[in-house]
Amino acid sequence: MAISIASLTTSLFSLSFSSQISQKPNTLSFSRSNSLSFPLSHPSKQPLTLRVSATVASPETNTTTTTTDLKKLVKSRLPGGFAAQTIHGTGRRKCAIARVVLQEGTGKVIINYRDAKEYLQGNPLWLQYVKVPLVTLGYESSYDVFVKAHGGGLAGQAQAISLGVARALLKVSQDHRIPLKREGLLTRDSRIVERKKVGLKKARKAPQFSKHARAFSLKAEFDTEKEFARIVVNYTSSCFVEEINLHYHELVPS
Repeated sequence: MAISIASLTTSLFSLSFSSQISQKPNTLSFSRSNSLSFPLSHPSKQPLTLRVSATVASPETNTTTTTTDLKKLVKSRLPGGFAAQTIHGTGRRKCAIARVVLQEGTGKVIINYRDAKEYLQGNPLWLQYVKVPLVTLGYESSYDVFVKAHGGGLAGQAQAISLGVARALLKVSQDHRIPLKREGLLTRDSRIVERKKVGLKKARKAPQFSKHARAFSLKAEFDTEKEFARIVVNYTSSCFVEEINLHYHELVPS
């Protein structure tokens, strides 16, 4: 028995899809109620249709839930807030300020109620800044680090956290000062962006200078040829003065 093209087309158009959003994230399932069958040329056969049920993952994110859980963890670990803790330190870098609290733990680093790797965008250099003081003393898995940081960018905040952790480790023991100072971890980096200067494009960058443009721009400021030539000497070489005077007679007729 042959399959007609018209009946095949009708069967394909009769396919029905139903979608249902599942509460389980990241799942995609298909269920088939009947097998796909195309109508045959026998008149007594009823065409069967394929019914597909799709379960699509909902676009919800776990960021809010994770932040809420970490906030509850920080509040439970730090009763009274950051200021009430004994092992704490403040670090600064550029415009960034970081308040750091250390507690005995397993090496967790939480910055602004977010995991350090997530907050610092997985940048290995910034993560290294945070952990260098602990690694220097061999405490990378002995203390949990809780941080409140604001101002500046992520690079500045990471270096501010490093200084804050180093200063907090001094509250643990003053014997830590020698190895931390040897690595330069207790030194406040005072370098900041130099301010822009008037007349310059940036702090040091100046606009391009041209002797020709500067010399000819002075001609409108002076009345006599002698005064004009005297000023031009300050900006040009002596061999160029005669050429300037020649152009002056051409541009300013007597």
